[in-house]
Amino acid sequence: MSWQPDLLPPSGLAVKPEPGRREPRFWVRRLVIWGAPGTIIREIVLRPGLNILWSPDPADGGENAETASALGHGSGKTLFCRLLRYVLGEDRFSPDDQRLRIARAFPAGMVGAEVMIDGTQWAVLRPVGTSRQHYAVPGVDLEQLLAGESPATGIEPLLQALESRLLSADAVTSMPLERPLQAWLLALAWLSRDQECRFDKVLDWRSADSDSDSPARGLSATKLLDALRALIGAITPEECSLRAEIGEMENRHKEAAQEATQQAWAADRRRKDLIDELGLTPNDLPPGRLAVQPLQQATRANLARLATVSPDVDVTDLAALRSQTDAARERVENLKQSLAEIDGRIPEVEEMIRRMRGELPGISVEIDNGETPLCRICDVPISRALAEGCKLSHRLPDLEAARRRQGQIKQELQQQESRLLADRERRHQIQQELVPAQTNAEALRQRVVEVEAIRDARSDAWFKTRRLIDDANRLEESLLAQEQRHRRAEELAGELDQKRAMTAALREAQASVFCRLSRFFGAIIHEMAGPNAGGKVALDGNGLKLSVELGGERSTAAIDSLKVIAFDLAVMCMSIEGGLPLPAFLVHDSPREADLGLSVYHRLFHLVCHLEPKEGQPLFQYIVTTTTRPPNELSDKPWLRETLGGSAEARLLKRDL
Repeated sequence: MSWQPDLLPPSGLAVKPEPGRREPRFWVRRLVIWGAPGTIIREIVLRPGLNILWSPDPADGGENAETASALGHGSGKTLFCRLLRYVLGEDRFSPDDQRLRIARAFPAGMVGAEVMIDGTQWAVLRPVGTSRQHYAVPGVDLEQLLAGESPATGIEPLLQALESRLLSADAVTSMPLERPLQAWLLALAWLSRDQECRFDKVLDWRSADSDSDSPARGLSATKLLDALRALIGAITPEECSLRAEIGEMENRHKEAAQEATQQAWAADRRRKDLIDELGLTPNDLPPGRLAVQPLQQATRANLARLATVSPDVDVTDLAALRSQTDAARERVENLKQSLAEIDGRIPEVEEMIRRMRGELPGISVEIDNGETPLCRICDVPISRALAEGCKLSHRLPDLEAARRRQGQIKQELQQQESRLLADRERRHQIQQELVPAQTNAEALRQRVVEVEAIRDARSDAWFKTRRLIDDANRLEESLLAQEQRHRRAEELAGELDQKRAMTAALREAQASVFCRLSRFFGAIIHEMAGPNAGGKVALDGNGLKLSVELGGERSTAAIDSLKVIAFDLAVMCMSIEGGLPLPAFLVHDSPREADLGLSVYHRLFHLVCHLEPKEGQPLFQYIVTTTTRPPNELSDKPWLRETLGGSAEARLLKRDL
């Protein structure tokens, strides 16, 4: 039987224990820390109900101020909470620097706990030093586990038992788990909030400062809320499935709406371009797809006009015209080449004629002299000189040869003069032919340019018209695609509304859970904050809302902390009554440091104490650490389970680290 101090019971808080249950579904019987096998540093025995670990502030007179910490901290309260979490499944019990100091001080150190799960005792043993062996064995106590030679089991058997025995299958299925056996660790994160979170927000469970590897660290507020709802039975796998479908459907709806918008923009731009190209006005066309047929008709009319218009030049003769132009250009080049050849030859012939004309007089003189030749030495007739036997006289000149030479030159001179005359006449003729040939060639070239321009213009117009026809067809396709995307978006919107309505209905079906939770929350706020205070818990599209009314809705740092503490206690009350996939187990590390006033803080202890029955065992376990002195009537056993201090011997590990 539990003894309670003579206090006024909470007037508005009524908790009906689960029928037939004689002990909590889950509680920790004791926690033991060994410096080495067989060497106990500290053993803390716990109980169902209220458990207080007190580290007195020197100012409160709890210990010698000369040996205690001036701030009342550093005694090991938070380390105790983390070690407790460690033996309940978490992988780390302190930040790296502290864990290293502990390992150096106690290389063979261990921490163990006896954990009760639905009446079955589990012994859990985990290293705090350099060992890597972990044990979790049902049906034995710590001494039996230490004395035995059972192989290391790891911590997984405990996690499996906690998850399968304490949490419902629906709760596990509904939780946002990334790996197996994380459901209990998420629950533990909520049930044993980090002291560093300072009870500021209801969904703040693990702080980055604690260096915890809890799966709660990586979850968004939305997923943490889903986990919370799963643990209080306020969400079902069906709702989770619906929400996943809604999320996927929202993405599809967004894509369809975006595609419809894009298609509408493309269609509008194509329509405007067609109107401008065809010389129409928007008023000339009906709206929507009705405009497609008139636009198609207008583009086809343009194409027909192009086919019937006869230009000044038949572009089909362009090849023949080009051939004529090439021939005319070739004739001009040939004439120019012939003229160049003549111009190059005439000077040569003129020079040859001049040279031959210059040679003829000398030959004539030679012939004349040959008819009456004189000795060149003595200037007497050759015949006389020869008759007198002059040895110096030359032979008689070759008169025949000179005459033949003269005849040849005259003949060649005549030929060259004829040739020169012919070249001059040909040159004149070519000059007469070249001008019209050049004119004709240039005219043909210009004609080719004109015909090509006409052809290109007609081709451009044709292709432009064909493009307009294609654009008109694509306009129809764009408008049809837009209508399809729009219809799909509307269909998805309708399906979304149905899914959301189904989700709302499921939430409505779970509204009783939040109504029940809100009643407990309001009663706890009333008991802790005074007779004029009240509170509500609501779940809406913006998440979980906790409100406190004290002459109007109030929100301060102290009230925000009170909200979180009251919320946790309200859920614990629901767990006491049963029907909740969450054990009535709670660890609060130094809640007074979250700006709670002293009177409110004392009411917290009184309220929890009065949750203990007059007879029988409490159906919950509430563990709280504090530097503030508990109320006098609760500062002793059975509620005060351990007193820690700032001196080395009084600290949790009984030494400085």
